[in-house]
Amino acid sequence: MTDSPVKTHRRGHVLEVTLDRPKANAIDLATSRIMGEVFRDFRDDPDLRVALITGAGDKFFCPGWDLKAAADGDAVDGDYGVGGFGGLQEMRAMNKPIVAAVNGICCGGGLEWALSADIILAADHAQFALPEIRSGTVADAASVKLPKRIPYHIAMEMLLTGRWIDAEEAARWGMINQIHPADALMEKARALADHLASGPPLVYAAIKEIVREAEAMTFQDAMNRITRRQFETVDTLYASEDQLEGARAFAEKRDPVWKGT
Repeated sequence: MTDSPVKTHRRGHVLEVTLDRPKANAIDLATSRIMGEVFRDFRDDPDLRVALITGAGDKFFCPGWDLKAAADGDAVDGDYGVGGFGGLQEMRAMNKPIVAAVNGICCGGGLEWALSADIILAADHAQFALPEIRSGTVADAASVKLPKRIPYHIAMEMLLTGRWIDAEEAARWGMINQIHPADALMEKARALADHLASGPPLVYAAIKEIVREAEAMTFQDAMNRITRRQFETVDTLYASEDQLEGARAFAEKRDPVWKGT
């Protein structure tokens, strides 16, 4: 639907998802539910291999929760839909790569949405913060994720003070991968998404499941589950045509043709 706050565009094996909700791309309950349906459908579509997420315009990526909607009755613990807030941070079995192109202000739940991606590119004017502390609430997903992604003391400073950081500092702490001029951001993000889409989807799925599940395991327990093929994605990969194709392509000195089977 053209009037939807979530715009999607299929480009080969890539799904571009643009949050387009003027004026600032804030997320209310209804928008979150739409986002969840979009990402669920992406997850379950065998022809789609990579998602690229961004915000409309050049000022806001996403400021997170729509406080005006909250004032009008949207409950902070309301029904966000499948996948939780923004459709990604609690989406089960999301075993496909997600690239975020942060095109401006990225704060609160918007930063949590970006942290749900696997690779984050940002425009040189992008800014990041967790200002929930100032409105008397907790950045719940960021409190779980951020101290595991960047140095603990920097994460805690952001959570406890709401301090803003620019793209350069975000890159220095490892919060984002790359910085690009604003007018080149989407070109670079699309090139990266296309590169990923040309890769082995079954290997990506195994990587994402291993990384996700191993977070709560000891190293040896995780390795045991891998070698015993107790991860569904690993078992699928090891029994696949793509596994044989990789070996054949190497032996024949050609590029592999990945089919996802």
